[in-house]
Amino acid sequence: MNVTPDFNKSANKASTAPAFLSVWDIHAYYGESYIVQGVNFNVHEGEILALLGRNGAGKTSTLRALARLGDPEIKHGEIWLDHQPLHNMASHEAAAAGLALVPEDRRIIPGLTVEENLQLAQIAPPIGWSLERVYDLFPRLGERRKQEGVTLSGGEQQMLSIARALCRDIKLLLLDEPYEGLAPVIVDEIEKTLITIKELGITTVIVEQNAVRALNLADRSVILDTGSVVFDGTAAEVLDNAELRAEYLAI
Repeated sequence: MNVTPDFNKSANKASTAPAFLSVWDIHAYYGESYIVQGVNFNVHEGEILALLGRNGAGKTSTLRALARLGDPEIKHGEIWLDHQPLHNMASHEAAAAGLALVPEDRRIIPGLTVEENLQLAQIAPPIGWSLERVYDLFPRLGERRKQEGVTLSGGEQQMLSIARALCRDIKLLLLDEPYEGLAPVIVDEIEKTLITIKELGITTVIVEQNAVRALNLADRSVILDTGSVVFDGTAAEVLDNAELRAEYLAI
């Protein structure tokens, strides 16, 4: 959709809501394609937010915009994390400010062992968890620390990708399709890990096609449709609203 909105019609100042993460009127593009169309939501510290919608709704694009990857390009709006303006930052600056994205393809570095993938995340400050603490949470990674990361199973690679994020001192964890291609028993393990992360006070935004599992894990949910927010409320409200789920989630 190649439409340029009149940003002058939007409010001319950012929200001052006391949210830990505040996303205000984000408009973002891939080239001339208008993908994220005025998205607003707040996430409070320690919450898990499920960002849901059908394929093509703009979920991953919104995550990428939050991570400041430069693609899609934000042309209007503001993103604040713990009183810091992420919208003014490059991706490496956002990472230094405490944001970590675990992408759908996991991006395990070929040629490096499990431990070397983790150590690479600790090269520059702010350094987060020690390797010992990571292996306590992910004992399977500890058992395979000398194995090349790309030879792990899909579930183990997902664990490594999350563990690598924790090796940084993060405030906000963004997860893009963490259950994709995983057996239910492995999804159970990943969910237990995410619950532990929540108990440690780390705020999480999860994009997931398995909406029911994401909603059972989350505190709140935002639903997108064609790049815009159509619902913002509790996860329980979505689970209790069959009409809403049928219309926007096809479940």
